[in-house]
Amino acid sequence: MLETDICILGAGPGGATAALHLANAGQPCLLLDRATFPRDKVCGDALSGKVLVELKRIDAALPARLQALPTQVPSWGIDFYAPNGRKLAVPFRYNYNPATDPAAGHISKRIDFDNFLVEQVRQRPEIDFREGVDVAATEPQPDGRWLLKTADGTPVAVVRLLLVANGAQSGFARQIAGHALEPAHHCAGLRAYYRGVRGLHPDNFIELHFIKDFLPGYLWVFPLPNGEANVGVGMLTEAVSKKKVNLRKRLAEILATHPALKERFADAERLGPVRGFGLPLGSRRRALSGRNYLLLGDAASLIDPFTGEGISHAMVSGRHAADWASRALAAQDFTPAFLRGYDAAVYNRLGQELRLSRAMQKLLDYPWLFNFVANRAARNPTLAETLSMMFLDLDMRARVRQPSFYLKLLFGGK
Repeated sequence: MLETDICILGAGPGGATAALHLANAGQPCLLLDRATFPRDKVCGDALSGKVLVELKRIDAALPARLQALPTQVPSWGIDFYAPNGRKLAVPFRYNYNPATDPAAGHISKRIDFDNFLVEQVRQRPEIDFREGVDVAATEPQPDGRWLLKTADGTPVAVVRLLLVANGAQSGFARQIAGHALEPAHHCAGLRAYYRGVRGLHPDNFIELHFIKDFLPGYLWVFPLPNGEANVGVGMLTEAVSKKKVNLRKRLAEILATHPALKERFADAERLGPVRGFGLPLGSRRRALSGRNYLLLGDAASLIDPFTGEGISHAMVSGRHAADWASRALAAQDFTPAFLRGYDAAVYNRLGQELRLSRAMQKLLDYPWLFNFVANRAARNPTLAETLSMMFLDLDMRARVRQPSFYLKLLFGGK
């Protein structure tokens, strides 16, 4: 049985990012995943500008390597469709030139992007990466360490500090960290792949459709390589339950009947099954750490409550987890009080964006207000730019502290 200082559960974007930052710092770690890569994960597949910045923080060459892959397409922005049908185009970068500028975002199936990160992991001797290891039990020991076991009780490792990055269905997050599934802060989603969808943006803008009779849910269409598209729907679990919504049925109905979509999908071919997934949203602040553990990514309930984007937030948490794991080892302090510094670091970076996204999510309860904001943003460069900033690695804190910012939001201007 292994004994190690740092073990990471889950080799998705959050776990892989943490492992790579630890390796960069010369800190060995054990990385475990129950899957064997490449493996698929149900997701929207969009990689925002913040993902590229986090890749660059791992290795300055990674964004260019990603852009060179045939398994991705560059994406330059988002088309929001308000309930009244008004389209609000929000580029990731203003005045972009796709012919000369590096891509501001990408879209890549998770089977490909996660494997891209894992391939970086495989190259690092500091990372003891073990696939096909299903940790079914985590038992606290008297000295604070964690004993990891498989489902049949076989010991896997004894760990000083556990970085939990094993996804939205994390048993550790639910049973030990107390992240109960809260329907008001959880999204149910469906995803399918299609080929032959008409009218995709020439610069691969992702589409978010907020359809009046489907609120507070939304539908997305994300272009992919080879003429494919990721198409799906998401809705608060609370609303699904209250309204007794059959998401699978509604997805089919919307694609077949909605005026803005039916012609575009008339000859489209669905590739494979419609698959479901759950998203624990970052619409309320939760504890991200405890005695001898840190939660990362989806296991930490850090998914954007408005767009459902979680990859960049997982990578941000992975970077900070590596930092605080190193600090804890240096101080030999794994107490909840010390590790709360990790919580503060993550929310210092993501908190403002999560609050803004929560406010935008609440607009879905008031279609007329959502329409008003969309109409205003179409004429207000400051508001449109603020929406863009949600998808970039730009620090909004200084801006939102300025009274002039709110005047510009309300009355327009730059």
